[in-house]
Amino acid sequence: MNARRDSTDGPENVDELFAEIVAGLERDGVGKDWLDLDEASPEDLRTLDDSAGEPAPDLEDEPERRGRDDEDHYIPPEPPPFPVLRASTIAALGLFVLGIVLLVAPGLFGLEARIGTPLSLVSLCAGVGWLILRMRNTPPPDSGWDDGAQV
Repeated sequence: MNARRDSTDGPENVDELFAEIVAGLERDGVGKDWLDLDEASPEDLRTLDDSAGEPAPDLEDEPERRGRDDEDHYIPPEPPPFPVLRASTIAALGLFVLGIVLLVAPGLFGLEARIGTPLSLVSLCAGVGWLILRMRNTPPPDSGWDDGAQV
């Protein structure tokens, strides 16, 4: 089958059409003042800023400029303090730490490694399990009426 192109499918040569459009814009003076920032030297950038009536930024001081807070920047509020740990959370963390100490240095408690290792694994599992079981599935009681987006 012979496929025939209609004129509604688009131009035959897109590159030629694009070149014609760009040439027409250049004839009208569009883009004559544009500066390619990738190829511009620091002097070109200073000249561009001087022509805008604004002082040119010193390119060597750029990292210092980023650290300054201007008036229009958002400064986040201080984060709330950490909540007070409950006694059960402290006990679970204690079991976890005890398990690590028993695993690393069972001799601190006068135990051999063959006895300290199983005890440490039991202590580690109990501490982690207790922390997981105590995790909340609901929002905190002081969160207010808006729980945010929930899927």
